[in-house]
Amino acid sequence: MTGTSARKPTVALAMGDPAGISPELTAKLLALNDVREAARLVVIGDRRVLEDGARIAKVTLDMDVVAADAALPETSARPVFVDLGHLDPKTIERGQVARAGGIYAKENYLSALALAKAGAAHAVAFTPFNKGAMKLAEPSYDDEILFTARAIGFTGEAREFNVLDGLWNARVTSHVPLSAVAGMLSVPAIVRGLELTHAAMSAAGFAPPRIAVAALNPHAGDNGNFGREEIDILAPAVQAAQAKGIACDGPYPSDTVFVRARSGQFDAVLTMFHDQGQIAMKLIGFDKGVTLLGGFPMPITTPAHGTAYDIAGKGIAKIGASRNAVLLAAKMGREAAVKAGAMPRVSLADARRALSLAAIPQAA
Repeated sequence: MTGTSARKPTVALAMGDPAGISPELTAKLLALNDVREAARLVVIGDRRVLEDGARIAKVTLDMDVVAADAALPETSARPVFVDLGHLDPKTIERGQVARAGGIYAKENYLSALALAKAGAAHAVAFTPFNKGAMKLAEPSYDDEILFTARAIGFTGEAREFNVLDGLWNARVTSHVPLSAVAGMLSVPAIVRGLELTHAAMSAAGFAPPRIAVAALNPHAGDNGNFGREEIDILAPAVQAAQAKGIACDGPYPSDTVFVRARSGQFDAVLTMFHDQGQIAMKLIGFDKGVTLLGGFPMPITTPAHGTAYDIAGKGIAKIGASRNAVLLAAKMGREAAVKAGAMPRVSLADARRALSLAAIPQAA
Protein backbone atom coordinates (compact mmCIF):
# COMPACT_ATOMS: atom_id res chain seq x y z
CA MET A 1 0.00 0.00 0.00
CA THR A 2 1.14 3.53 -0.69
CA GLY A 3 -0.03 7.10 -0.20
CA THR A 4 -3.26 7.69 1.70
CA SER A 5 -4.11 3.98 1.92
CA ALA A 6 -0.84 3.34 3.80
CA ARG A 7 -2.14 5.50 6.64
CA LYS A 8 -5.34 3.50 6.95
CA PRO A 9 -4.70 0.81 9.56
CA THR A 10 -5.03 -2.83 8.56
CA VAL A 11 -6.88 -4.94 11.11
CA ALA A 12 -6.53 -8.72 10.92
CA LEU A 13 -9.91 -10.05 12.04
CA ALA A 14 -10.07 -13.71 13.09
CA MET A 15 -13.40 -15.52 13.02
CA GLY A 16 -14.13 -17.09 16.41
CA ASP A 17 -16.05 -20.14 17.51
CA PRO A 18 -18.29 -21.34 14.64
CA ALA A 19 -20.87 -22.92 16.96
CA GLY A 20 -21.74 -19.56 18.48
CA ILE A 21 -22.59 -16.12 17.14
CA SER A 22 -19.13 -15.39 15.71
CA PRO A 23 -20.03 -16.18 12.06
CA GLU A 24 -23.01 -13.82 12.02
CA LEU A 25 -21.11 -11.12 13.90
CA THR A 26 -18.25 -11.29 11.41
CA ALA A 27 -20.68 -11.01 8.50
CA LYS A 28 -22.39 -8.01 10.09
CA LEU A 29 -19.02 -6.32 10.66
CA LEU A 30 -18.16 -6.61 6.98
CA ALA A 31 -21.38 -4.78 6.13
CA LEU A 32 -20.82 -1.78 8.43
CA ASN A 33 -19.74 1.34 6.55
CA ASP A 34 -18.00 2.95 9.54
CA VAL A 35 -15.94 -0.17 10.14
CA ARG A 36 -14.95 -0.40 6.47
CA GLU A 37 -14.00 3.29 6.48
CA ALA A 38 -11.98 3.06 9.70
CA ALA A 39 -9.79 0.14 8.72
CA ARG A 40 -8.65 -2.11 5.93
CA LEU A 41 -10.04 -5.44 7.12
CA VAL A 42 -8.26 -8.72 6.45
CA VAL A 43 -10.63 -11.42 7.70
CA ILE A 44 -9.47 -14.99 8.26
CA GLY A 45 -11.66 -18.08 8.30
CA ASP A 46 -13.59 -20.41 6.02
CA ARG A 47 -15.75 -18.77 3.38
CA ARG A 48 -18.48 -21.36 3.86
CA VAL A 49 -18.74 -20.53 7.55
CA LEU A 50 -18.86 -16.81 6.80
CA GLU A 51 -21.51 -17.27 4.12
CA ASP A 52 -23.61 -19.23 6.60
CA GLY A 53 -23.22 -16.34 9.05
CA ALA A 54 -24.25 -13.85 6.36
CA ARG A 55 -27.36 -15.90 5.64
CA ILE A 56 -28.29 -15.84 9.33
CA ALA A 57 -27.52 -12.13 9.67
CA LYS A 58 -29.32 -11.31 6.41
CA VAL A 59 -26.43 -9.27 5.01
CA THR A 60 -24.75 -9.31 1.61
CA LEU A 61 -21.02 -9.94 1.52
CA ASP A 62 -18.86 -7.57 -0.53
CA MET A 63 -15.22 -8.58 -0.30
CA ASP A 64 -12.15 -9.81 -2.12
CA VAL A 65 -11.33 -13.46 -1.47
CA VAL A 66 -7.78 -14.84 -1.55
CA ALA A 67 -6.24 -18.19 -0.70
CA ALA A 68 -3.79 -18.66 2.15
CA ASP A 69 -0.86 -19.03 -0.22
CA ALA A 70 -1.68 -15.90 -2.23
CA ALA A 71 -0.10 -12.54 -1.45
CA LEU A 72 -2.48 -10.08 0.13
CA PRO A 73 -3.47 -7.37 -2.36
CA GLU A 74 -1.53 -4.13 -2.06
CA THR A 75 -4.68 -2.06 -2.26
CA SER A 76 -8.33 -2.93 -2.02
CA ALA A 77 -11.46 -0.84 -1.72
CA ARG A 78 -13.17 -3.83 -0.11
CA PRO A 79 -12.36 -6.06 2.87
CA VAL A 80 -10.08 -8.99 2.07
CA PHE A 81 -11.12 -12.48 3.14
CA VAL A 82 -8.40 -15.12 3.45
CA ASP A 83 -10.17 -18.43 2.87
CA LEU A 84 -8.46 -21.26 4.72
CA GLY A 85 -11.14 -23.72 3.60
CA HIS A 86 -10.67 -25.67 6.83
CA LEU A 87 -14.21 -26.20 8.16
CA ASP A 88 -17.46 -27.31 6.60
CA PRO A 89 -20.20 -25.62 8.69
CA LYS A 90 -22.43 -28.68 8.18
CA THR A 91 -20.08 -30.59 10.49
CA ILE A 92 -20.64 -28.18 13.41
CA GLU A 93 -23.62 -28.34 15.74
CA ARG A 94 -24.70 -24.88 16.87
CA GLY A 95 -24.58 -24.22 20.57
CA GLN A 96 -22.27 -27.14 21.34
CA VAL A 97 -18.68 -27.11 22.56
CA ALA A 98 -16.56 -29.05 20.08
CA ARG A 99 -12.88 -29.62 19.43
CA ALA A 100 -13.40 -28.84 15.73
CA GLY A 101 -14.81 -25.43 16.64
CA GLY A 102 -11.83 -24.76 18.89
CA ILE A 103 -9.39 -25.75 16.15
CA TYR A 104 -11.17 -23.42 13.73
CA ALA A 105 -10.97 -20.43 16.08
CA LYS A 106 -7.39 -21.24 17.09
CA GLU A 107 -6.10 -21.44 13.53
CA ASN A 108 -7.84 -18.23 12.53
CA TYR A 109 -6.41 -16.41 15.53
CA LEU A 110 -2.89 -17.73 15.01
CA SER A 111 -3.11 -16.59 11.41
CA ALA A 112 -4.17 -13.07 12.42
CA LEU A 113 -1.29 -12.89 14.89
CA ALA A 114 1.10 -14.09 12.21
CA LEU A 115 0.04 -11.31 9.83
CA ALA A 116 0.56 -8.71 12.54
CA LYS A 117 3.94 -10.14 13.54
CA ALA A 118 4.99 -10.08 9.87
CA GLY A 119 4.05 -6.40 9.59
CA ALA A 120 1.08 -7.10 7.30
CA ALA A 121 -1.46 -5.88 9.88
CA HIS A 122 -1.32 -3.09 12.44
CA ALA A 123 -3.82 -4.58 14.87
CA VAL A 124 -5.71 -7.81 15.55
CA ALA A 125 -9.35 -8.39 16.46
CA PHE A 126 -11.39 -11.55 16.88
CA THR A 127 -15.00 -12.51 17.37
CA PRO A 128 -15.71 -14.60 20.50
CA PHE A 129 -13.93 -17.82 21.39
CA ASN A 130 -15.28 -20.54 23.64
CA LYS A 131 -12.66 -21.40 26.26
CA GLY A 132 -13.89 -25.00 26.55
CA ALA A 133 -13.55 -25.57 22.81
CA MET A 134 -10.15 -23.88 22.78
CA LYS A 135 -8.99 -26.17 25.58
CA LEU A 136 -10.10 -29.21 23.59
CA ALA A 137 -8.17 -27.93 20.59
CA GLU A 138 -5.07 -26.91 22.55
CA PRO A 139 -4.67 -28.71 25.93
CA SER A 140 -2.08 -26.14 27.06
CA TYR A 141 -4.54 -23.28 26.51
CA ASP A 142 -5.03 -21.18 29.65
CA ASP A 143 -6.42 -17.89 28.43
CA GLU A 144 -5.96 -15.52 25.52
CA ILE A 145 -3.06 -13.63 27.07
CA LEU A 146 -0.86 -16.63 27.83
CA PHE A 147 -1.79 -18.31 24.55
CA THR A 148 -0.94 -15.16 22.58
CA ALA A 149 2.37 -14.72 24.36
CA ARG A 150 3.40 -18.30 23.54
CA ALA A 151 2.24 -17.98 19.95
CA ILE A 152 4.29 -14.90 19.11
CA GLY A 153 7.22 -15.53 21.44
CA PHE A 154 6.41 -12.55 23.67
CA THR A 155 8.29 -12.44 26.97
CA GLY A 156 7.03 -9.10 28.28
CA GLU A 157 3.98 -8.45 30.41
CA ALA A 158 0.46 -8.08 29.03
CA ARG A 159 -2.84 -7.42 30.74
CA GLU A 160 -6.53 -7.58 29.93
CA PHE A 161 -8.48 -4.30 29.81
CA ASN A 162 -12.20 -3.77 29.46
CA VAL A 163 -13.38 -0.70 27.59
CA LEU A 164 -16.90 0.71 27.48
CA ASP A 165 -18.06 4.14 26.31
CA GLY A 166 -14.65 5.67 26.98
CA LEU A 167 -14.32 4.10 30.45
CA TRP A 168 -11.52 1.57 30.97
CA ASN A 169 -11.11 -1.14 33.59
CA ALA A 170 -7.78 -2.82 34.31
CA ARG A 171 -6.98 -5.31 37.03
CA VAL A 172 -3.99 -6.42 39.06
CA THR A 173 -4.99 -10.10 39.25
CA SER A 174 -7.19 -11.92 36.78
CA HIS A 175 -8.08 -15.61 36.42
CA VAL A 176 -7.12 -16.74 39.92
CA PRO A 177 -9.14 -17.97 42.93
CA LEU A 178 -10.48 -15.17 45.09
CA SER A 179 -8.75 -16.77 48.08
CA ALA A 180 -5.39 -16.09 46.43
CA VAL A 181 -5.92 -12.42 45.57
CA ALA A 182 -4.72 -10.73 48.77
CA GLY A 183 -1.48 -12.72 48.77
CA MET A 184 -0.76 -11.65 45.18
CA LEU A 185 -0.99 -7.92 45.86
CA SER A 186 2.22 -5.95 46.30
CA VAL A 187 3.44 -2.43 45.68
CA PRO A 188 5.39 -3.48 42.54
CA ALA A 189 2.40 -5.43 41.16
CA ILE A 190 0.05 -2.50 41.52
CA VAL A 191 2.56 -0.01 40.16
CA ARG A 192 3.10 -2.26 37.17
CA GLY A 193 -0.65 -2.43 36.61
CA LEU A 194 -0.81 1.36 36.64
CA GLU A 195 2.15 1.62 34.24
CA LEU A 196 0.56 -0.78 31.75
CA THR A 197 -2.79 0.99 32.00
CA HIS A 198 -1.14 4.37 31.44
CA ALA A 199 0.75 3.05 28.40
CA ALA A 200 -2.24 1.32 26.79
CA MET A 201 -4.55 4.29 27.29
CA SER A 202 -1.93 6.73 26.02
CA ALA A 203 -1.73 4.65 22.84
CA ALA A 204 -5.50 4.99 22.55
CA GLY A 205 -5.30 8.79 22.69
CA PHE A 206 -5.68 9.72 26.37
CA ALA A 207 -3.29 12.50 27.38
CA PRO A 208 -2.87 11.67 30.16
CA PRO A 209 -5.32 8.99 31.34
CA ARG A 210 -6.72 9.58 34.82
CA ILE A 211 -6.75 6.31 36.78
CA ALA A 212 -8.62 5.51 39.99
CA VAL A 213 -7.39 2.64 42.16
CA ALA A 214 -10.09 0.48 43.74
CA ALA A 215 -9.64 -0.72 47.29
CA LEU A 216 -9.57 -4.42 48.13
CA ASN A 217 -11.53 -4.38 51.37
CA PRO A 218 -14.99 -3.01 52.27
CA HIS A 219 -14.96 0.75 52.87
CA ALA A 220 -11.32 0.82 51.74
CA GLY A 221 -10.36 -1.04 54.91
CA ASP A 222 -11.94 1.57 57.22
CA ASN A 223 -8.55 2.73 58.50
CA GLY A 224 -7.40 -0.81 59.13
CA ASN A 225 -10.53 -2.13 60.82
CA PHE A 226 -11.39 -4.36 57.83
CA GLY A 227 -7.88 -5.09 56.58
CA ARG A 228 -4.56 -3.30 56.16
CA GLU A 229 -3.90 -3.82 52.44
CA GLU A 230 -5.03 -0.27 51.65
CA ILE A 231 -2.59 1.18 54.21
CA ASP A 232 0.37 -1.12 53.65
CA ILE A 233 0.18 -1.80 49.90
CA LEU A 234 -2.33 0.19 47.85
CA ALA A 235 -1.65 3.72 49.13
CA PRO A 236 2.16 3.37 48.84
CA ALA A 237 1.71 1.98 45.32
CA VAL A 238 -0.39 4.99 44.31
CA GLN A 239 2.25 7.33 45.68
CA ALA A 240 5.02 5.46 43.84
CA ALA A 241 3.11 5.63 40.55
CA GLN A 242 2.39 9.32 41.02
CA ALA A 243 6.13 9.87 41.47
CA LYS A 244 6.58 8.28 38.01
CA GLY A 245 4.24 10.87 36.50
CA ILE A 246 1.14 8.66 36.30
CA ALA A 247 -2.14 10.48 36.95
CA CYS A 248 -3.67 8.14 39.51
CA ASP A 249 -5.42 8.40 42.86
CA GLY A 250 -6.94 6.20 45.54
CA PRO A 251 -7.56 3.71 46.90
CA TYR A 252 -11.30 4.36 46.73
CA PRO A 253 -14.01 2.04 48.08
CA SER A 254 -14.87 -0.34 45.26
CA ASP A 255 -18.63 0.13 45.72
CA THR A 256 -18.36 3.81 44.72
CA VAL A 257 -15.25 4.07 42.55
CA PHE A 258 -17.12 3.33 39.32
CA VAL A 259 -19.67 6.01 40.23
CA ARG A 260 -16.79 8.50 40.40
CA ALA A 261 -15.41 7.29 37.07
CA ARG A 262 -18.79 7.38 35.34
CA SER A 263 -19.28 10.96 36.53
CA GLY A 264 -16.12 11.97 34.66
CA GLN A 265 -13.59 12.15 37.49
CA PHE A 266 -11.52 9.31 36.03
CA ASP A 267 -10.95 7.61 32.68
CA ALA A 268 -10.09 4.21 34.15
CA VAL A 269 -10.38 2.09 37.27
CA LEU A 270 -7.66 -0.33 38.32
CA THR A 271 -9.32 -3.12 40.28
CA MET A 272 -7.66 -5.78 42.41
CA PHE A 273 -9.44 -8.85 41.03
CA HIS A 274 -11.48 -10.05 38.07
CA ASP A 275 -15.11 -9.71 39.12
CA GLN A 276 -14.54 -6.48 41.05
CA GLY A 277 -14.42 -4.69 37.72
CA GLN A 278 -16.20 -7.12 35.40
CA ILE A 279 -19.48 -6.97 37.29
CA ALA A 280 -19.53 -3.18 37.18
CA MET A 281 -18.56 -2.95 33.51
CA LYS A 282 -21.04 -5.56 32.32
CA LEU A 283 -23.86 -3.92 34.25
CA ILE A 284 -22.99 -0.62 32.59
CA GLY A 285 -23.26 -2.13 29.11
CA PHE A 286 -22.98 -5.89 28.57
CA ASP A 287 -23.56 -5.78 24.81
CA LYS A 288 -21.20 -2.87 24.07
CA GLY A 289 -18.01 -3.60 26.01
CA VAL A 290 -14.63 -4.44 24.50
CA THR A 291 -11.77 -6.52 25.86
CA LEU A 292 -8.29 -5.27 24.95
CA LEU A 293 -5.20 -7.42 25.36
CA GLY A 294 -2.72 -4.66 26.10
CA GLY A 295 1.06 -4.78 26.35
CA PHE A 296 1.69 -6.87 23.23
CA PRO A 297 3.54 -5.40 20.23
CA MET A 298 0.17 -5.01 18.48
CA PRO A 299 -3.25 -4.06 19.94
CA ILE A 300 -5.61 -7.04 20.18
CA THR A 301 -9.33 -6.56 20.77
CA THR A 302 -12.49 -8.66 21.05
CA PRO A 303 -16.06 -8.18 22.28
CA ALA A 304 -16.31 -8.52 26.06
CA HIS A 305 -19.23 -10.95 25.76
CA GLY A 306 -18.94 -14.63 24.91
CA THR A 307 -20.08 -16.98 22.17
CA ALA A 308 -23.78 -16.81 23.17
CA TYR A 309 -24.53 -20.42 22.24
CA ASP A 310 -28.14 -19.95 23.37
CA ILE A 311 -28.95 -17.50 20.55
CA ALA A 312 -26.58 -18.81 17.85
CA GLY A 313 -28.25 -19.07 14.47
CA LYS A 314 -31.27 -16.96 15.43
CA GLY A 315 -30.05 -13.76 13.76
CA ILE A 316 -30.58 -11.64 16.88
CA ALA A 317 -26.97 -11.20 18.01
CA LYS A 318 -26.18 -7.54 18.68
CA ILE A 319 -23.20 -6.09 16.82
CA GLY A 320 -22.34 -3.25 19.22
CA ALA A 321 -19.44 -4.85 21.11
CA SER A 322 -17.86 -6.37 17.98
CA ARG A 323 -18.13 -3.04 16.16
CA ASN A 324 -16.53 -1.23 19.09
CA ALA A 325 -13.75 -3.82 19.25
CA VAL A 326 -12.75 -3.36 15.61
CA LEU A 327 -13.01 0.43 15.83
CA LEU A 328 -10.75 0.46 18.90
CA ALA A 329 -8.24 -1.80 17.13
CA ALA A 330 -8.29 0.58 14.17
CA LYS A 331 -7.84 3.62 16.40
CA MET A 332 -4.89 2.09 18.23
CA GLY A 333 -3.37 0.79 14.99
CA ARG A 334 -3.59 4.13 13.20
CA GLU A 335 -0.34 5.53 14.61
CA ALA A 336 1.49 2.35 13.66
CA ALA A 337 0.02 2.62 10.16
CA VAL A 338 1.37 6.15 9.74
CA LYS A 339 4.84 5.14 10.94
CA ALA A 340 4.97 1.90 8.94
CA GLY A 341 4.53 3.36 5.47
CA ALA A 342 4.48 0.71 2.77
CA MET A 343 3.59 -2.74 4.06
CA PRO A 344 5.32 -5.98 3.05
CA ARG A 345 3.62 -8.11 0.42
CA VAL A 346 3.22 -11.45 2.12
CA SER A 347 0.87 -14.37 1.98
CA LEU A 348 -0.70 -15.79 5.10
CA ALA A 349 1.16 -19.05 4.50
CA ASP A 350 4.48 -17.17 4.47
CA ALA A 351 3.58 -15.28 7.63
CA ARG A 352 2.70 -18.50 9.42
CA ARG A 353 6.00 -20.12 8.45
CA ALA A 354 7.93 -17.07 9.63
CA LEU A 355 6.36 -17.49 13.07
CA SER A 356 7.26 -21.18 13.22
CA LEU A 357 3.67 -21.96 14.13
CA ALA A 358 1.84 -25.11 13.18
CA ALA A 359 1.03 -25.38 9.49
CA ILE A 360 -2.38 -24.25 8.30
CA PRO A 361 -4.67 -27.30 8.34
CA GLN A 362 -5.77 -28.94 5.11
CA ALA A 363 -9.06 -27.92 3.54
CA ALA A 364 -12.09 -29.78 4.86
